[in-house]
Amino acid sequence: MTASFVVVPQWQGSGSARAMRLVDGADAIRGDLPVSSTVVVEIPLEAGESLGSGVHRYSSLQLVRDRQLDVLDAVPGTAITIGGDCGVELAAISHLAARRDVAVVWFDAHPDLNTPESSTSGAFTGMVLRTLLGEGAPGLVPETPLARERVLLVGCRDFDDAEDEFVTSAAIPLIPAEAASADQVVDAVVALGADAVYVHIDLDVIDPGDFDGVGSPEPFGIPAVTLLAIVGALAARVEIAGAGITSFAPSSPEHAVDDLPTILRLIAALTR
Repeated sequence: MTASFVVVPQWQGSGSARAMRLVDGADAIRGDLPVSSTVVVEIPLEAGESLGSGVHRYSSLQLVRDRQLDVLDAVPGTAITIGGDCGVELAAISHLAARRDVAVVWFDAHPDLNTPESSTSGAFTGMVLRTLLGEGAPGLVPETPLARERVLLVGCRDFDDAEDEFVTSAAIPLIPAEAASADQVVDAVVALGADAVYVHIDLDVIDPGDFDGVGSPEPFGIPAVTLLAIVGALAARVEIAGAGITSFAPSSPEHAVDDLPTILRLIAALTR
């Protein structure tokens, strides 16, 4: 695979107290990427305004989305997006879904299926997948929304009531963290029937015992070795048309090195 890396150190979509650490995390990953195939999307310094949208920092999120789309139009090969918060997937997935039929595998401790009306935090990171499905703040919903039948949730284990209700009503398949295996995930992806897959990995899907550098850790996640096996099996069986790795928020720049080996192994599995 010929891969281009699009680094988006966005923090404005996060509701975590460690939101600013996402900038450090993105920068730490960027330091280990090939310079010739890496582009950094400029992030505004200001937090941004909600502008009555119900989404905190809405104006900055729009600006980053537009800048990221411009970069994605220009980079060659398969784009691997490096966040930043999960909001960076808005541009990455909508850009790809407008051009081809893709399924999305959502590896995440949280399903990110709130709307501005149901969210208790106003943080966009908890709304991004619902927005991609066509329900969200005007100005963020993509022109070509994802189809519900093209989404697979893996490892999600912290649901708000509105998210739980939506998953049930929309019949979105979910593989719990404790049941996730390479065979099960690959079979479920093939059953979605898309031509290719986009792999979203919020690093909080990993069990906190294996990975420390996230802002919203949730117990009982997928072991790191299992996640690596699943991603490797997906890459061997289906076309990976794009991927995103998000939510790396090390407690300090010095502690980033503790978790970088896992991230780099995931990148290698995605780009084999």
